[in-house]
Amino acid sequence: MLRQDFFFDLISMLLLYLCDMAIAAFISYLSHEKKYSPHTVKAYEKDLNDFSAFCLKEYELQDIESVTYPIIRNWIVALVDRKISNRSVNRKVTSLKSYFKFLMKTGSIQGNPLAKHKALKTAKKIEIPFSEAEMAELLNEIPFENSFEGVRDRLIIELLYATGMRRSELINLSVQNLDLSNHTLKVLGKRNKERIIPLLESMIQLFEEYFVLRKEVDNSQDSKAVFLTSKGNKIYETLVYRIINGYFSKVSSKVKKSPHILRHTFATHMLNQGADLNSVKELLGHSSLASTQVYTHNSIAELKKVHSKAHPRNRK
Repeated sequence: MLRQDFFFDLISMLLLYLCDMAIAAFISYLSHEKKYSPHTVKAYEKDLNDFSAFCLKEYELQDIESVTYPIIRNWIVALVDRKISNRSVNRKVTSLKSYFKFLMKTGSIQGNPLAKHKALKTAKKIEIPFSEAEMAELLNEIPFENSFEGVRDRLIIELLYATGMRRSELINLSVQNLDLSNHTLKVLGKRNKERIIPLLESMIQLFEEYFVLRKEVDNSQDSKAVFLTSKGNKIYETLVYRIINGYFSKVSSKVKKSPHILRHTFATHMLNQGADLNSVKELLGHSSLASTQVYTHNSIAELKKVHSKAHPRNRK
């Protein structure tokens, strides 16, 4: 009996080890081949470990590669019972689905148990951009201090609005990626994809003013980064959020005031002024038009106004 228990424990340990190895291989694949960000990779790893823990606790199943859809469905039900939002549940299921696709690609399994799974319904996430009037009031009427932080904050706001870049792209913007003489900058986006973004004429003078003041705080520790804190370190996510939220609170009553809303504002205003959807897609660094089309609802509203005023059949 003891001998039988020993072999059972040995097999269990082996299966658990192989499962951990498969997850580790998948995580490595996401990092090195898919070029996902560390934050995204960590989220995938957590989702898989959580599911693995569920299988072990509820079914004493250590090899998640052999799970069936009913087991996954019960996991989804358990997540919903814990009051986890449908959007978060869908993200977790997406992690699992990607893992099974990887196992099929490597020949570890023959079929994806989530192949026919339908995502839970979620409410459409409506993000309201800042209006052109709010942007004009902030940039033309709200005073910025004539100091390193004041000039830096204005440059950050103007750059996000003028280029539509992501917060992470702004934080990681390097001095060597700026080409002020040609009015362009190079951005390293998601999955290490590079893109060139043009700079407005008005941005050049602001950059030059900023770099003069930047010398006062540059301690050479993070001198490659364009944007620094007052202590000479590279800026960080929370600081960028505080800058955007703080200044826009002076001109806007909108609930959400964040760097992403400023990116949303850039895209909406560009489209409202007649910019081509494909051009906006390239500027934003999207891989498909579907990602860019979420910004078109405001432009469609604007088009409806123009259509209503201009169409002969609507004239009284």
